[in-house]
Amino acid sequence: MGEKTVFKILLTISFCHLLNDTLQSLIPAIYPLLKNSFHLDFGQVGLIALTLQVTASILQPLVGLYTDRRPQPYSLAVGMGISLAGLLALALAPSYATVLAAAALMGIGSAVFHPESSRVARMASGGQHGMAQSLFQVGGNAGSALGPLLAAFVLTKGQSSLAWFSFLAFFGIVLLANIGTWTKHHKTYSLKSNTVDPDRLAAMPPAHAHAALPAGKIARSLAILVALMFSKFFYLASLISYYTFYLMGKFHVSLQSAQLHLFIFLGAVAAGTIIGGPVGDKIGRKYVIWVSILGVLPFTLLLPYSNLFWTSVLSVIIGLILASAFSAILVYAQELLPGRVGAVSGLFFGFAFGMGGIGAALLGKLVDLTSLNFVYHLCSFLPAIGILTAFLPNLEPANIKTPATQT
Repeated sequence: MGEKTVFKILLTISFCHLLNDTLQSLIPAIYPLLKNSFHLDFGQVGLIALTLQVTASILQPLVGLYTDRRPQPYSLAVGMGISLAGLLALALAPSYATVLAAAALMGIGSAVFHPESSRVARMASGGQHGMAQSLFQVGGNAGSALGPLLAAFVLTKGQSSLAWFSFLAFFGIVLLANIGTWTKHHKTYSLKSNTVDPDRLAAMPPAHAHAALPAGKIARSLAILVALMFSKFFYLASLISYYTFYLMGKFHVSLQSAQLHLFIFLGAVAAGTIIGGPVGDKIGRKYVIWVSILGVLPFTLLLPYSNLFWTSVLSVIIGLILASAFSAILVYAQELLPGRVGAVSGLFFGFAFGMGGIGAALLGKLVDLTSLNFVYHLCSFLPAIGILTAFLPNLEPANIKTPATQT
């Protein structure tokens, strides 16, 4: 357990997560542009999000299961290459069908990237798993925030301007190829050590007191975590996909101003992400999950009744608090199922993407049937699902000894 934390790898994989999610977040950032160009309704806009997220959500658990058994150190670079192909297809898309195909390609690229990159973060953590996941996640959320900001200033000449972002993808491919070389030579990254042998796992002494939890309790805990993920990502879907439309419709701001407000919200999400993991390492994941899901409820209930100023303020508070949940939930799940890091990471990243896509599609249809104001009122109650945290078992906090570091 004396492994060193390899911050060079952690920072590089976090930066690559930033690049990946910057590319992914360009799609929701240009929804208004696509809506006007192809004369779409909100349901069709939601279908773009559904295509992007569901391709990622279905494939991520499968990728995680496969790489648990057969490690693919250079799959990260391949995933970024698939996202590059999707980006260029989107920049040149002549029709709505091509836009959907491009979104699917970007979803596939993301599905290949996330499970394996999460495993790399854990490998480089030196035992500080919460810190490593938070650092990894903050890169992704920073990228999600950068997308709308860059779109506001770079995409002034329309959809074809997306091609400029291909340089980010090329840079990411180079970095991820180097990470692939590191993981290939890491002592835990071999077929023998990553193949899941149930007999061998059963014979291993438990690393934590909760290793002996019965299967029924583990299944129930995973179901609760999935419900909490539903609450978090369904609510986030209402903000990320339709926040620009909400601000433009309710407060009559310009598209560029709405994109800047979206950047501020996503920036708060990125800042909040770094909190959950390290705090969970010290006090336990369950406490972080409590505060980050249920604790945001008063603010979500206030948001639909607020003016533009307070909408901006509340969105920052909501982003900061809600974002701290995912790292805690992911590491909690990994501790429930030791030895299945890729499968757990793929399942939870996949579910996060799926909920984002399904939420965007369903909410888009609901907006067409009702109004954006009604949808925001309805979604404000979702964090109440956080009360289910009370039924999670109390796992011991992670080892809080400070490992040696390596730069």
